[in-house]
Amino acid sequence: MELIHHSWAYYLAAWLATLALILLSLRLRRRELNLPPGPKPWPIIGNLNLIGPLPYRSIHALSEKYGPIMQLKFGSFPVVVGSSVEMAEAFLKTHDALFSYRPKLAAGKYTTFNYSNITWSQYGPYWRQLRKICLMELFTAKRLNSYEYIRVEETMLFLRNLYESSGKPIILKDNLLDLNLEVMSRMVLGKKYTNEIVARHEFKEMADELFILGGVLDIGDMIPWLGFLDLQGYIKRMKVLAKKFDRLFEYELDEHNARRKGVDNYEAKDMMDVLLQLADDPTLEVKLERHSLKAVTQNSCRYGHGD
Repeated sequence: MELIHHSWAYYLAAWLATLALILLSLRLRRRELNLPPGPKPWPIIGNLNLIGPLPYRSIHALSEKYGPIMQLKFGSFPVVVGSSVEMAEAFLKTHDALFSYRPKLAAGKYTTFNYSNITWSQYGPYWRQLRKICLMELFTAKRLNSYEYIRVEETMLFLRNLYESSGKPIILKDNLLDLNLEVMSRMVLGKKYTNEIVARHEFKEMADELFILGGVLDIGDMIPWLGFLDLQGYIKRMKVLAKKFDRLFEYELDEHNARRKGVDNYEAKDMMDVLLQLADDPTLEVKLERHSLKAVTQNSCRYGHGD
């Protein structure tokens, strides 16, 4: 019995010594990192208790207390926040390569075809190719000028509708967003959106929902072991929205492919036509798969909705 007692004493002493070394190393490492100031985090939730329903306002209020660069803890993940022009330049220009990584959040997984658009895809050959496509193919000055007639027609219709609403209360912001959505829908898909799959009002609701869900703070992203519970219901909404966009773009891709089929030297009429032509290009560094076409199309429509 005495031998067993001594053995447990040795194990306990070894365990305590190991724990002390771990804590000491963490403390020394923290000193070496010279971390930015910030509020003290709570166990498990970190600083999520300080983030309200409008996260950008909560973060702004914290930045006024802790300065233009601060560290927060969102659940298990440390987050460094820059809140000034100088900090933005440091992150996005001076040290852009160091901060090019994109976190794999639920919004990117479920609403953008598994991180397939330029906003959520990881930095690398695929992302660089998407950026090149946007700059050199989709949003060049020449191509945007070719769509000027669309902007003129939709602007005139917008002004006519405002005139006919004279004397009635209107929400100008909503009308301007509708105008942008109509313009981008014609530029990207070749139509003022309505078809057998999605009616106009549904398309607008989908764009609104995409805009909202792209900016939510999901608890499962910050505390992964709670993710399966979907406590806020965001994941369910994202999956529903993803199915709607998938059905819509599958229909559009099939329709655009049918229109191009058998036509020699087909001239692209909208951005989806351009993407389909690029998908046929064997010289691309990374082949554009069908999910990529849907993700980039969605991204292009999203630009027109104020995102």
